[in-house]
Amino acid sequence: MKWACCLCLLGCLLVVEEVVPAAATKQFRDVMTRGRASSHITFHRRLSGWSSDHNNWNEKLYPYWEDGDARWENCWKGGKVVAHLTTDSPALVGSNVTFSVNLMFPRCQREDNDSNIVYDRNCKNRSLDYSDLSDQYVYNWTQWIDDCGGQNCTHNNSHNVFPDGRPFPRHRDWRRRNFVYMFHTLGQYYQKTGGSSAIVSINTTNITLGSHIMEVSIYRRDYQSYVPVTTASAVYVVTDTIPLYVNMTQKNDRNASDRIFIKDIPITFEIHVHDPSHYLNNSVVSYHWDFGDGSGSFVSSDSVSVHTYTLVGNFSLNLTVEAIIPAPCGPVTPPPPSPTSPVPSNVTTPRSDSLMEFPAEEGPAEGCHITRYGQYQSSISIVEGILGINIIQMTSIQGAAAQMENSVVDFVVTCQGSLPTDACTIIADPTCQVLQNEACDPIDVIDQCLLTIRRAFNESGTYCVNITLGDATSLALTSTLISISGAAGSFSRTAEGVLIACGFLVVFAAVLTFFLYKRYKEYKPINRNTGQAANTEGLNVYFNRFKAVLFPANNEKDPLLKDKLGII
Repeated sequence: MKWACCLCLLGCLLVVEEVVPAAATKQFRDVMTRGRASSHITFHRRLSGWSSDHNNWNEKLYPYWEDGDARWENCWKGGKVVAHLTTDSPALVGSNVTFSVNLMFPRCQREDNDSNIVYDRNCKNRSLDYSDLSDQYVYNWTQWIDDCGGQNCTHNNSHNVFPDGRPFPRHRDWRRRNFVYMFHTLGQYYQKTGGSSAIVSINTTNITLGSHIMEVSIYRRDYQSYVPVTTASAVYVVTDTIPLYVNMTQKNDRNASDRIFIKDIPITFEIHVHDPSHYLNNSVVSYHWDFGDGSGSFVSSDSVSVHTYTLVGNFSLNLTVEAIIPAPCGPVTPPPPSPTSPVPSNVTTPRSDSLMEFPAEEGPAEGCHITRYGQYQSSISIVEGILGINIIQMTSIQGAAAQMENSVVDFVVTCQGSLPTDACTIIADPTCQVLQNEACDPIDVIDQCLLTIRRAFNESGTYCVNITLGDATSLALTSTLISISGAAGSFSRTAEGVLIACGFLVVFAAVLTFFLYKRYKEYKPINRNTGQAANTEGLNVYFNRFKAVLFPANNEKDPLLKDKLGII
C-alpha cells in the first residue's frame, strides 16, 4: 500500500512539473493563432528558413494581448495602425508565393526618410494644424537610439532579439528597422525586421494543395520592450493546375465583356498565365485550342491566337495549356491532405501539428521533368454586325451658304453588314487628337445602309472627321480629313469690315483736302517790311510747291502765282 501511495505521489509531481511550465510559457502557436485550437491532426513539410511554432515566445520582451484587450486602444499615438496583407496567389505548386505587408498610419502621419514617424505638415485635420506643432515627431526612434546610451534599451544586444531569442540580423540600415514582423502559416513562423512594409516569399513545393492562411503580427520598438501594433491575415491557394485567363478582343466589337462577337471579323485570343515568380520561364509551353465551330483542334506555341467565325450561333471555346517543366529527379508532388478522424465532442485532445519528413516518392516522368496543365472554357455568341463603313461622297452646301453663317458639308456614308441604329460624328484638329465637336443621333435605316450625315463647321481650316455607325453589338469607324476654305458669313463680315475702313479713310481724306483747299484758296495781302522779305519769300515758295502737288490743275488760276517775279 505504501508503494502504491508513493508511486501515485510521484506521478502527480511529474504531471505538475510538466503542466505548470507549459501553462506559464507561451509558444508561437499560442500567440500567432490567438488561442485558436485545432480539432484534428495535421502534418506539414518543413518550409525552408522557417521554424516550428512549438518554440517558446518571450512574452516579457514581446507582450501578448488577446483580442479585445483595452491596451490595443493606446498602442499607437493618434489613432490605429492598419496592416494590409496581400498575396500574389494562386500559386502553381513548385513556384513561389509572395506576401506583402504595408502599414497604413493614422491620418496626417507618415514615415520620413529615417523611418521615423512624423506629422505631415501639409495635412489639414479637422481641428489641428500640424504645420505649427513644436514637435513634428510621432515616434523619433533615431533620437531614442542616440539618447539611450548604455541603458537597458531595445537597441542593445540583450534586447536586440526576436521573440524566440534569436538575434536580429546585422543590417547597415538597422536604425531604420523599427518594426518586427512575425509571419505564421502551416505550423511554422518566420520573423524579420523592417520599416513600414515587409515582403516574404515561400516556395510551394512542400505545401499541400488547397487553401491556407498566412498570419502576421507587427510590433514596434519602444524603450525597454516591443509593443504590439496590429495583426493581419490573408488566404492563399496552392494548385497543381496552371492559373490563367484569356482576354478576347475584336475590331468593331462594342462590348467585349458580354462574350458576343461579330461574324466574319477575326477575334484575337490573348492568354495570360499567372506566374509572378517566373516558375515557367524555362518550360516548354503549348496551347491546344478547340474553337467549337467544327474547324478542328489547333496547337500553337504562341500565347496569342486569332480565329474567325464564319457562322452565326453559340459556340463553346476550350483551351488546354500544357507546360513541360524541368525538375530534379525525385519527389515533387506534395501528398493530398490526410484524412481526419472525428473526435467526440466530450473529449479534449491537444493540438498536434508537427513538421514531418515524408519518405521519398517516385520521381517525375522520364527525363526528369513534370507536366502541368491549365484549362479554360467559355461560351461565346456570334452575331451579324456592322463589318465596315465608307464615306463615298462629301458635298458642300453652296446654295444656302449665302444665308448661313457656317459652312455645311454633307457626308454620304455606306456600310456593310447589319443595319446601324445610331451615328456619331467627332470633329477634331488635323492630328485627330484634340476634340472640337461631337454629335450623336439615332438613325432609322430600313432596306440598305446608305445615309447622309450633315455637319456644320464654324471656321475655315483642316479638320479630322470621325464617323461611327453602331448597333446593339457592333461599332464601325471611318475617318477622313476635310479642308474648309471659309464660311460665307465670315467672308461677308470681313468684306463689310474692309469697306467700312475704306469709307473712313475716304471721309478723312476729303476733310483734309477741303481744309487745305480752304486754307490756301483765299488771298490775303501781306504787309512785308524789308527785314521779313527773304523769310516770307522762302515760306511762300514751299507752300506753293506743296499746293501744286495737291492741285496741279488749278496752279495757273491761283492769283498768288501772278505776284511772283519771273513766273508768267
